[in-house]
Amino acid sequence: MPQPQSFPLRRIRVAAVRRVTPRMIRVTFGGEDLSGLLLAGPDQQVKLYFPRPYGRSEPVLPAPDPDGDVMRWYAAYGGIPEAERPWMRSYTLRSHDPAEATVDIDFFVHGEAAEAGEGGPYGPATRWALGARPGDTLGMFGPSAYFAKPVVLGAAEWTLLVADGCSLPALATIVEALPPGHRALAFVQVPDAAEEQPLETAGELTVHWLHGNASVVDAVRESALPSGAPYAWLGSEAGAVRALRRHLVEDRGYDRRAVDFAGYWRRRLTQDDAPTPEDLAEARERLEEAGGGTGA
Repeated sequence: MPQPQSFPLRRIRVAAVRRVTPRMIRVTFGGEDLSGLLLAGPDQQVKLYFPRPYGRSEPVLPAPDPDGDVMRWYAAYGGIPEAERPWMRSYTLRSHDPAEATVDIDFFVHGEAAEAGEGGPYGPATRWALGARPGDTLGMFGPSAYFAKPVVLGAAEWTLLVADGCSLPALATIVEALPPGHRALAFVQVPDAAEEQPLETAGELTVHWLHGNASVVDAVRESALPSGAPYAWLGSEAGAVRALRRHLVEDRGYDRRAVDFAGYWRRRLTQDDAPTPEDLAEARERLEEAGGGTGA
């Protein structure tokens, strides 16, 4: 039976798998729990729960809390023995088909994993995506107001977007939601030209594709950005995002409330590792901004 909207825990099943580019795997999910799913806008993030140990067909998860208590549910999740506790990773819904009750989620395969094949060194999400087959089941928490931050489009005079391979699916949803004629400038770092994707939009979008080890931080710093009040969306490696945000706020004088930022991954660390002091400082700042309101 579909889970109640008040507690957005769902079991989703693989319906189809295809390669969008050599390193981007698109998985289409269906299942009864997706019936009635409503999306509030672009960049809708979810938590995915992958079966542990490898080879299990679906994850072991606590039942939805009957009172809708999210923290109590997470406590029950944390109480699952580590050998069976599903791996959790954050992803963005790439697209949603309400009529078919399906969602697409894109999985980016990092360079070393792409080159090594299915026996290579990579994390649980990439390993799962490389071997995903119709019928395989994941747990999904969200989309949810517990960790969602609305993307405000059209209120600013123009939009700046920064992404890499991991955050490209989220950027694509924002581009698709741009108002007609709205000016937007994107800097996207991908391994090579084969990873470039067509980005459909009604806005006036200019994309700068950066390949290999080219730095999005340097690219933005060296660019003559448009004048006028901007809205900036930054999604990339955590250190790069922090450096870009400092540059935009301190060097270019952007209103910090108009700069939406998220570290999609951390060098040499995963979501299983403890947060760094920089991660904690970023979380505190997000909480302060949420309490003080947002705006472009």
